[in-house]
Amino acid sequence: MSLANKELNEVILRPRFSFKHKNSNSITLSAFENSKTTQSNFIVSRVDNHVFIRVPKTEQKLSSPQLHLEILPIDEHNCIIKGLFGPNPTIWTLFMFTHFIIIMLFLGNSIWMYSNWNLEKPIVIQSIIYTILILCWITLYLIGQTNKKKNTPQMLKQHHFMRDVLRTL
Repeated sequence: MSLANKELNEVILRPRFSFKHKNSNSITLSAFENSKTTQSNFIVSRVDNHVFIRVPKTEQKLSSPQLHLEILPIDEHNCIIKGLFGPNPTIWTLFMFTHFIIIMLFLGNSIWMYSNWNLEKPIVIQSIIYTILILCWITLYLIGQTNKKKNTPQMLKQHHFMRDVLRTL
């Protein structure tokens, strides 16, 4: 199954992949390091065994993806490449923080609703809050799915760039 089909058919918001590569991790990391100067389609940065492939600032949107590669040695002639597509870490943190807030409100509302129900008081307000929280959760899910579909072309370009760099070895 191709990356595009796999991406569009799964619920995963941050697709991952992993494969073995027949070069040492130092040679592979050097290839990505060299690609910084030989092309201008992507911003490539490296920290230790991690390579980040980002869209240039001129093409970036709030939800533009980045490809994070972790290149780990298996032995002196082979390495394993683990990839993760995701949004800017700041945006992802905000997205997850919003989910956390909704969960906390959901739990607090559940306790409040249970207390009122046991005390035989009306639970109309809590029911309305439940509805709003569920609608917020659905909205966050739809935003995530929409951004994933919208960013699939950029993700595929990043994936092809990665493959092109690896083919030069």
